[in-house]
Amino acid sequence: MIFYLEEATPFPPVELSNEDGLLCFGGDLSPDRLIQAYSQGIFPWADDPVLWFSPDPRMIIDLNSWKPSKSLKRTFKKAHFTLSVDQHFTTVMDKCAKIRESTWISEEFHKNYNELHNMGLAHSFEVSLDNKLVGGLYGISLGSAFFGESMFHEATDASKIAFMHLIQFLKHHDFTLLDCQISNDHLIRMGGVDITRKEYIAALNNALERKANQGNWHKLCEDYLEGQA
Repeated sequence: MIFYLEEATPFPPVELSNEDGLLCFGGDLSPDRLIQAYSQGIFPWADDPVLWFSPDPRMIIDLNSWKPSKSLKRTFKKAHFTLSVDQHFTTVMDKCAKIRESTWISEEFHKNYNELHNMGLAHSFEVSLDNKLVGGLYGISLGSAFFGESMFHEATDASKIAFMHLIQFLKHHDFTLLDCQISNDHLIRMGGVDITRKEYIAALNNALERKANQGNWHKLCEDYLEGQA
């Protein structure tokens, strides 16, 4: 059974998701609704209607054990990439949408995730080369959890560098959970691991009890990069 959400309907328990992780449809993508969703281990795909998912298993990055590969560190040093955070959020979302023939990142997604960015809850991690944005990703932050949404690259390995950038930033600032949503080969190669939904919800609840780094993260990025020098 797939549940339908009216405007004010609360989300059903995540344990009622079907085998594909689909929990319900309907509702809207307002910032309040999105915050409710991520706080309960739910995320949206599509917006006509909105489809809400809570898959089991769930892919995460183990921030305690993750280390960049030697080849990735060599790539970063050789390519002379420049890293930044929250300087090009809208552009990163645009590029994430345009790299795919079919994308869930609609105008409604753009509008509401940009509003979350203005609220200090959505962030972009950016990779530039010769002053041109060539890679990046964006996601949502609540408590000490970061929920990755999408990434793009226009230069070899730029999305991998953006992912390394994100992870090292989160580790430096004591985040406890990096949610990657659903497993794929690229994430597995980058160190993604599957955990059960029950384990994920426990980790999420723990993360939500911690103090949030809300706001624009540009200054936090400067501090983190100084620490990496």
